[in-house]
Amino acid sequence: MKSVFFDAGKIDVIEKDIPILNSGEALLKVRLAGICNTDIELHKGYYGFSGVPGHEFVVVVEECPDKPELVGKRVVADINCPAEPYVGDRRHYSNRTVVGIVNHDGAFAEYLKVPAENLYTVADGVDDRAAVFAEPLAAGMEVSQQIHVTGDMRIMVLGDGKLGLLTALALKINNPNVLRIGRHEDKLAIAGKQGVKTYCISDSEELTALAVEWDKFDLVVEATGSEKGINYSLDFVRPEGTVVVKTTSHLPSSINLAKLVVDEISIVGSRCGDIGLALNVLEQGMINVTDLIEAEYDFADFKEAFDRAMAKGAKKVLVKM
Repeated sequence: MKSVFFDAGKIDVIEKDIPILNSGEALLKVRLAGICNTDIELHKGYYGFSGVPGHEFVVVVEECPDKPELVGKRVVADINCPAEPYVGDRRHYSNRTVVGIVNHDGAFAEYLKVPAENLYTVADGVDDRAAVFAEPLAAGMEVSQQIHVTGDMRIMVLGDGKLGLLTALALKINNPNVLRIGRHEDKLAIAGKQGVKTYCISDSEELTALAVEWDKFDLVVEATGSEKGINYSLDFVRPEGTVVVKTTSHLPSSINLAKLVVDEISIVGSRCGDIGLALNVLEQGMINVTDLIEAEYDFADFKEAFDRAMAKGAKKVLVKM
């Protein structure tokens, strides 16, 4: 089967064997995959990655000995795969692989495999171009699963990238006054169209002045994609407030610990979320994700698709198998 392979900043399309199933696993034929900023960071050297990337996908079950009723079904999957039976949250199991990220071939290939228990069936009313957002939407919704979000909170989402947009739209379900700050009018407009308040800045230095002028926020979600985003976020949060950090960068961040300590600010890391919950939101039409799509490419044109995804200000780029 054809597979995309990342290694040392290079992208190659190679031939690999179709995965052989171990006990409890399912073989999946990829229909559609999304290029994520994490994929771009992996290409730049995040995690020292070498392998087949791709963790946002819609697939069809080809083989599933443990759950034969799933064969032929359209599914998405939790990307965290424990290597052995476990108790608790699979996202944080110490001996796990992560599809397309950590020691587990991903969806930029014709086939992949995951544990059968990770699979979620996609409802007929949710098309592929929406279902492919299940994983990143789940990540955006994770904030409201970690923090008790109320309707009267002052909430800011800093960053107008794809994850920032999905996070803002997810928070909007529980709070009508979410404010999203970014540098691209067109991307902010996608959130604005669905009721999220927005503010466009010309450059990041403008944030310093705004942090002085504006009232502070109860909750600030840092989704800038930049290693500098955490300190901008700390400037906007009130004493005893919370900053939720979404950025994963291959570059390290330096934190203003004095402000953190003096103002007693809580910092919460936030990663993957509940895929089933995200699918439910998509099925009910509570969030329109397809406005985020910038382009769709055939798998044969993957390198062109990846270049498009790396362009400054790019929205979601999809790869069709």
